[in-house]
Amino acid sequence: METFELNYSLEELKKRTNKEYLNTKKMLDIDAPEYSALADGDKKALKNLVKAAYFIEKVFKRMDNHHNIAFEAFLENEILKGNKEAELTHILFAAQKGMCAIDRETTKINLAKGITECPGKGLYPEDLTKEEFHKILIKMLKEGKIEEVRKILNQRSIVKRKDDELIAIDYVKYFSEEFRMAAEKLEEAADTSTNDNFNEYLRLQAVALREADPMLDAYADKKWAELQDTPLEFTITRENYADEMTESVIENEELKKLLEEHNIKPISKDFLGGRVGIVNKKGTEAILKIKEYLPLLAANMPYHDEYEQNISKTEESKQTMIDADIVVLAGDVGAYRAGITLAENLPNDDKLSLTIGGGRRNVYHRQIRFISEKDKLQKRLDATLDKDQHKFYLDEADHWFTIGHENTHSLGPNKGTEALGKYKSIIEENKADMGGLAFLDLLEEKGMYTHEQVLQILVTFAADNFLKSKPTLSQAHRVRTVMQTKYFAENGAIELNSEGKIHVNIDKMIPTAKKMLAEIVRIQIDADFKKAEEYVLSNFIWTDEMETISKKLKEVDKTLNGRTDSPLAIMLLKS
Repeated sequence: METFELNYSLEELKKRTNKEYLNTKKMLDIDAPEYSALADGDKKALKNLVKAAYFIEKVFKRMDNHHNIAFEAFLENEILKGNKEAELTHILFAAQKGMCAIDRETTKINLAKGITECPGKGLYPEDLTKEEFHKILIKMLKEGKIEEVRKILNQRSIVKRKDDELIAIDYVKYFSEEFRMAAEKLEEAADTSTNDNFNEYLRLQAVALREADPMLDAYADKKWAELQDTPLEFTITRENYADEMTESVIENEELKKLLEEHNIKPISKDFLGGRVGIVNKKGTEAILKIKEYLPLLAANMPYHDEYEQNISKTEESKQTMIDADIVVLAGDVGAYRAGITLAENLPNDDKLSLTIGGGRRNVYHRQIRFISEKDKLQKRLDATLDKDQHKFYLDEADHWFTIGHENTHSLGPNKGTEALGKYKSIIEENKADMGGLAFLDLLEEKGMYTHEQVLQILVTFAADNFLKSKPTLSQAHRVRTVMQTKYFAENGAIELNSEGKIHVNIDKMIPTAKKMLAEIVRIQIDADFKKAEEYVLSNFIWTDEMETISKKLKEVDKTLNGRTDSPLAIMLLKS
């Protein structure tokens, strides 16, 4: 067995695993009424879906870090010996689903000495630097090995060394054993689930897990995106925010030119997660109200006549939406690293299903958005928000904003943004946020929201956008909040009052969002890396105002990270 030296003292581990520092989001419990209300066939299916999700989690751990699996086994063995440090380290490992992460104060977390995060995570050779990577690709392209380079820069490949070159292996082949076991569980779930459309999707996904053919995933994705009225939710999530290696290639001018000559578009690699839930019908009905307005929003996007987008301005939107009570978030989608996602809009623009008539699907995570400790929230508001505007702060308004954010992912340019490299995700997340605000006046006019709800969304957004510390450029979701806070302050929409607390100039919020949205969409249309870099770096500035609020946040909120607790999933996994 591989051995490791633990990185943190017992004192530090006790602190980081204390409930004041480690926030817990509880998923559905064993006696959840949502589970009790399911038909027997769906209960049996749910058990198999949970098991499939944990096989996907094992894949994610291997993708994330070369040492994750061995380190987890080492911890489990040490725990059996009574090692308290290993026991507490395992809590953090399970929370962030890996050895290396980052906390809310932008401190890098490395659970073992000598093991740090690689730019290519576990998907590239551990000793491969960006500079060597670029040199190898240039050499291979000049030697005519075009198709191998194309495979290396594909979102599905695992990259290995071969002599002085690199080779690519499709992840279905590389993780064949885990995928085979997940596929078996999906097929078993399809044998008992009560919904025929859901069962068809499960079987298509099972086939895609057994054969290395991207088109098989496309068929599964296309069917998945059509699911609306199903009792259960299951998704293999595929997001590509974490790969810093692939996206670096366009920063090398010689390599970039060679890639363009051979029409090779580098696509950051996917990291996989498994989501299992029970569809909440009441919540879903509320979310679906926005669907009728999507063509109108598409027609009101900046420069909408200059690009093709996923939402038609005239036809019914190929967009399904559900609110899900979560049983388990496994792998990438459940990795709590400074934060965890409230919802997802998938498939992403690089997926083949969108080229064969497929649509998108939004899934909202009910248990993640619930706030259990209202007293902590009130302390934060007392310390940071103008008292006169407390009446406009509503935690549910964050969910309403998220609905706008996720649907804006389906709006705007959907081709060519890979050229933005490491800034692609930052720009895209920024676009989604601004779309979530820019159309509030239009949605109020159409009756989607009341005027009071619009005020609540605007103030809640502004108050929540201040962070405890400046993030790193690799944290796309947090970088964009710094950019927005600076931008809104410069445009007079957000300021600090005489008490050093956030005051929102509400009348300036939507016009500022419209302005920033237009600038972002312009960058996506132009697909110019240098313009994207200039825009991000000019706005990604930690200001004195941010530092003032940061100090207040640190005084009232000790949270450094979080975890999910999935009691129903654990029971089903053991049954």
